[in-house]
Amino acid sequence: MKLSIIIPVYQVKSTLRRCLDSIIGQEFRDWQMILVDDASTDGSDVLCDKYVKKERRIQVIHLKRNGGLSAARNAGLEKAKGDYVTFVDSDDYIAPDTLKQLMELLNVRSDYDILEYPVNKHYGSKNRTTLYLGRKEYKDKWTYWLE
Repeated sequence: MKLSIIIPVYQVKSTLRRCLDSIIGQEFRDWQMILVDDASTDGSDVLCDKYVKKERRIQVIHLKRNGGLSAARNAGLEKAKGDYVTFVDSDDYIAPDTLKQLMELLNVRSDYDILEYPVNKHYGSKNRTTLYLGRKEYKDKWTYWLE
């Protein structure tokens, strides 16, 4: 398995379906998705269970107490089996072919340990702001800017 996708879930019933569908619809298919329900009470937990039944690559961890984002991510990391790990927030979604492009880059640059990619912010409006993180390469203690 190439990629483990960890999604912390807490009180996101209104956005979770969009998030999960954006991943399931990706062309790149060699992934496992780990949903970590952080003791949701809004029905997000039930929605997680529905997706597990629909898609064999999805598993869910139901935490008994809300531990916060870091605890949820760490619980997901314990179950991750992929060569690489990515985190997607449950109120976000990813663009088509995002995973394919990321994995193609990693196939060419297997020495990379971490990838960052642009984010579109639109907070429920049609106006979008793209946050570009720039092209940088980090090696040990040094940063190299990619042209």
